[in-house]
Amino acid sequence: MQSGYKLILGGGAALGAAAAGGTAQAQTMNVSVTIPRLTVAEYHRPYVAIWLEKEGAAPRTLSVWYDVDKAKGEGTKWLRDIRQWWRVSGRTMSFPADGVSGATRAPGEQKIAFTAGKGPLPRLGAGNYTLVVEAAREVGGRELVRLPFSWPPKAGAAVRAKGNSELGAVSVSFSK
Repeated sequence: MQSGYKLILGGGAALGAAAAGGTAQAQTMNVSVTIPRLTVAEYHRPYVAIWLEKEGAAPRTLSVWYDVDKAKGEGTKWLRDIRQWWRVSGRTMSFPADGVSGATRAPGEQKIAFTAGKGPLPRLGAGNYTLVVEAAREVGGRELVRLPFSWPPKAGAAVRAKGNSELGAVSVSFSK
C-alpha cells in the first residue's frame, strides 16, 4: 500500500533529522601525542602539525600548534620549519586558522579528538589514510611520524608509533 503523504521538515527540524541520520556514521579519531621532556641548555616547545593524507587527495590539516601569542603574528614566521607539512599544506593556509591553530604544548601526553564531519576533519570516504604528526623545535631537531589506518575503522581500533627525539609515543584510536 502506498501513502499519498509527504513529510516536509523545515528549519531546525530538518537539521535535527539530518544530524540524527548521520550520528550512526560518526567516528571520533582520538589522537595522542607525547612531547618528550628534553634535558638541553636552551629548550623551546616544539611547533607541531597534524594532518591527514590519502593517496590521490589533497592533504587535510587537522591541527597546528605554534606560538600564537607572538606580537604581529611573528609565530607564523617559523611554521615553515615544519617542513613536510609546510610543503604539502601549510604554505597555502592563512593563520590563525579557525579550529586548527593552537598554542604550543608543554612536555607530556597531549590529547586531541576529531569527529568526522565536524571541525577540521571532513567526512571521510572508505579507503586507506595516513595520519601524520610532525614536530620541529627551535635550537632542536625535526621529526615526523606516520600512522596508517583504514576508514571506516572498527570502534576500538588503534595505531601506535614512537618517535626518536622530538616526538615520543604517538597514537590514534577510534570510537563512535
